[in-house]
Parts: sequence; C-alpha cells; structure tokens
Amino acid sequence: MFHIALFEPEIPHNTGNIIRLCANTGCLLHLIGPLGFNLDNKQLKRAGLDYHDLTRTTIHSKWEDFESSMADNTIVIFSTKGTVNYDEVQYSPNTALVFGPETRGLPEHIINSFKKIGLATKIPMMPNSRSINLSNSVAIAVYEAWRQNKFIARGSSSHLLHL
Repeated sequence: MFHIALFEPEIPHNTGNIIRLCANTGCLLHLIGPLGFNLDNKQLKRAGLDYHDLTRTTIHSKWEDFESSMADNTIVIFSTKGTVNYDEVQYSPNTALVFGPETRGLPEHIINSFKKIGLATKIPMMPNSRSINLSNSVAIAVYEAWRQNKFIARGSSSHLLHL
C-alpha cells in the first residue's frame, strides 16, 4: 500500500489521527525526525485510539534516511508551494506521500527538488487561505491515491521500526 511520511511532525493529535487513518487504509507510516513530541504522548495515544497496534510505523532520524529507504519508490510531496494539483499525479502502489510540519511546511530545498521533477503537489484552497489541517490533507491525498488504484486493499503488518 502507500507510504505516508510526516517530516518533523509537531502536533501529537494530528499524528494520532494519521495513525488511525493508516490503520484503516493499510498505509505504512514514516515519521521523520526530529519529532515535536514523544511517542508516549497522551494526545498521540488518545487520537490514535486503539489503532497504534494496527499501523506499521517506521521512525527515521532524518530526511536522508527516509529518502534512501524509498529508493525504489516514487515520492510525492505535498505543500502549499507545490506546482501541480494533487489529483493530476498518477499514484501507484508503494508511492510515498510526504507532508511537512504543521507550522512551517517542508523546507525549501526539498520543495524545489521535487518541483523540478513535477512531484511537488498542492491541494487547492480558496485564495488567501493559509493551509489545511495536516491530518485532513493526508486523508485527501490517501483517498485520491487509493481511488486511482480502485480501492484495492494491500494490508500492512503492524509494528514499530526505528531506523
């Protein structure tokens, strides 16, 4: 199934909601550090309910570790500074969908490198809107990618990996 990557996430309940989304869609979750919270955070656990054990989560200490782990996968980034609408990209199974931290988004050097290859996407919003909540953005992207693949379920095993 798809890989969801959160680059330096800051708000635990957003990540908890995304854990729940991953459990219900079969997506694999990647958390790229440094994280803005501890993994035993109460808000993270509360938002994720009892779905933590149903989601395969991999922790990467930095962007380069995540990027090298995805060497055989297509990476698509999501940013308000993206140049392509999210529904104009063709998602295949194992595509990695990458989202930046809630308060600052992905770093410019990452955005620019993906703009060059046409994989810096954006979710359309009303003019003068700043951003959409992270967990909502992830849900929009996951369901578009899954829709393009006819909602074929490819399950994931559940466990936590630290790389």
